[in-house]
Amino acid sequence: MLLKLFSVGRLHIVAIGAFATLAFGWAFTGQRPWLAVALCALDWFLLNLLNRVTDVEEDLENGILAAPLVAAHRRAFTVGGLAVLALALAAAHPFAPAITKWRLLFHGLGFVYNWRLLPGGRRLKETYFWKNTASAVGFLITGFAYPLSLGAALLPDVGPATIAATIAFFVPFELSYEVIYDLRDLPGDRAAGVPTYAVVHGPAVAERIVWALIGASLLVAVGAWAAGVLPWRLAVMGFGPLTQVAWFGLARRRGVTGADCVGMTWLGAFLLATYQVWVALGLPGSELPR
Repeated sequence: MLLKLFSVGRLHIVAIGAFATLAFGWAFTGQRPWLAVALCALDWFLLNLLNRVTDVEEDLENGILAAPLVAAHRRAFTVGGLAVLALALAAAHPFAPAITKWRLLFHGLGFVYNWRLLPGGRRLKETYFWKNTASAVGFLITGFAYPLSLGAALLPDVGPATIAATIAFFVPFELSYEVIYDLRDLPGDRAAGVPTYAVVHGPAVAERIVWALIGASLLVAVGAWAAGVLPWRLAVMGFGPLTQVAWFGLARRRGVTGADCVGMTWLGAFLLATYQVWVALGLPGSELPR
């Protein structure tokens, strides 16, 4: 039962989102934005919870661990999730009003993604290309906008070009996760008519897209660092795509499973947590400019 409850909120996604907010907040400002990290974790948990409710049919088809529990208590999860969301937005606003607009944008995107609010009664999840792009935008909001909205000054070596290069590195890397998850969810997405790359083009093309995204992320990280746009403390995050190469290379040989996706995400969270250890120990490359 405990594993099912963990699965409902996708704690692996909560963890990687929170650690990403901590890592980028520190790399951009030299401060650890704990309030942004806490709100990020809460918001991803609530978004994932409501996504479980709307995706229950696909999750049952795909054999997701939490699906039977959500199906049996669908109304309770929906009402409870919405109530906690409203309370969480109201309670945090007095302490960090600047972050509220970004939280509203994040959850607004989540509502359009999960519920049939688009013209023709479609969900954003049911639109080709934009399905995966929406998830990347969600991580950009929590990982970049949340910590930066708290008002800490940017470090001297962080300018618009640095932030743009970090986004250019991060987005394809995050999208590679999305396409790998879509390979796992192929049976349910096909049955539900969700036009993922794997459904529309087949698993072989989807795998090539994963490799292209990982390669693009690595190319940006190395190229921007060589050009002096990315300081080493940001460029070193290119180690993440390298681990993705090894992980996906093993998983694809036998077919991507749910355990592969969860493990891959926990590995990403672990790397981001290790990044904080590296910083705390003052190891080479973690020094901040004065």
